[in-house]
Parts: sequence; structure tokens; C-alpha cells
Amino acid sequence: MQREGFIGGGAATRIRATGGVLLVAHLAFVAWLTLRPLDVPWVQPPNLRPFAGIRADAALGWEVAARQVAEGLALLAPLGFLLPMTHGRLSASPLGSLVRTVTAGALISLGVLFLQTGVPGRVPDIDSVLLNTTGVALAHALVVPACRAWLRRRYRRHEHLTLRQEEPSQGRTPTFPRVGIAP
Repeated sequence: MQREGFIGGGAATRIRATGGVLLVAHLAFVAWLTLRPLDVPWVQPPNLRPFAGIRADAALGWEVAARQVAEGLALLAPLGFLLPMTHGRLSASPLGSLVRTVTAGALISLGVLFLQTGVPGRVPDIDSVLLNTTGVALAHALVVPACRAWLRRRYRRHEHLTLRQEEPSQGRTPTFPRVGIAP
């Protein structure tokens, strides 16, 4: 029996499997990018004050600040649509889905921050957690509702065409549930 609100059939399995593979690949890329040791002559102290790093980058010029903000937003942004894609729900609450996805993105970003404390040359920065989480939220808000609406329309159209093909000219034949042998 199909669970309520889930995509049905083989297409659903392919979408979820593709989402899972892309999610694992993206997380491996993020781990490789953020947890590699760096050879640097000196290391700055950790930034634990929100927006202090962004202000410092802005003092160096708007190009530097824009690049740092864009990199921070883009790093975990694919999680905004990959996490819901692996779940496969079409009729999820938009707010609930956003909250779950953003919470997962924030926890992953926080996990990366904690892991960076033990990596030589990497400096933990709270601004990266804020930017990564914002990137996840933006990607989810921009992509997921539109994709779910498109998939719902496609699924309903396919379901409607299937019913029309199976339906005899005199109406649908009633079906009765099977009854087992009484003891």
C-alpha cells in the first residue's frame, strides 16, 4: 500500500535514489573542501562573534566581501533541495519541510565547524555557519515548492490518464476485499 503523499511507482524510487547518491557525493565534496589541512605560515584566532568576519572582509573591499558571502551561501545550498529529494514527499507542509531542511543544514554546518577545530590551518568561523544555513534556506525556498508543484501536476495527469485507460465504457467494476477462511 502506498504511503499518503509520497511519489508512487518506479519514478519515486529513482528520484529518491538519485537524491541519495547526489547527497552523499555533495557531502563528500564538502568534507574534502573544508576538512583538508592547509599549509599556512600563521593562523588567525577563531571567529565566534556573528558577522565579525563579514565586516572584516567588507573593510578589505566589496569584491572580497561579496566573494566570501557568495562562497558561504553556496557551500551547503544544494542540501536545500537534496534533503527533501531523498525523502520524496509531494504533500509535505512547506513550512515543516523548510524547518526540517534548514535545521539539518545548520547541524551539518555546525558539525563541519566543530571538525575544523582539529584540522591544521583551518579556523572555525561562526559566520560560515550563518551563511551556510542561509544558503540552505534560500535554495529550499527557491527550488522545492516549484519542483513539488510540477511533480504533483505530472503525477495527477499520469494518474488521470491511467484511470481513463482502465475504465470500461459502463463504469468501474466494484471490487471486494478478499475474506480469509474462518477458523
